[in-house]
Amino acid sequence: MSTVLVLGFDPHSVPGMDGDGLRAVLDAELARFADHGIDASMTLVAPDGTAEPAITAALASRPWDVVVIGGGIRKPEPALPLFELVVNLVRRHAPQAAIAFNTTGADSLDAARRWL
Repeated sequence: MSTVLVLGFDPHSVPGMDGDGLRAVLDAELARFADHGIDASMTLVAPDGTAEPAITAALASRPWDVVVIGGGIRKPEPALPLFELVVNLVRRHAPQAAIAFNTTGADSLDAARRWL
């Protein structure tokens, strides 16, 4: 069975975001992985100093076939240092994993399937 780790911001930690609404979208997307026979896990972090250890622990928890880095980490310019950190953490702690990028919280499965 293929394994996928999805990394993103915890929607409850980002001011002005509909945390409950976005979390429902993310949970539905995680269920879609299971519907396609893919063992997926999601690690959602706050945009602060707790992100690095949480991401490192998730990456080291098992071998991953694909790591999907969410748009919340990738797109806003102020998050650029965290995005660079995440890419380098994946390279260091899951070097066998392909790296994929979603466009929204609802298309992580599609991003991962491009590399499976």
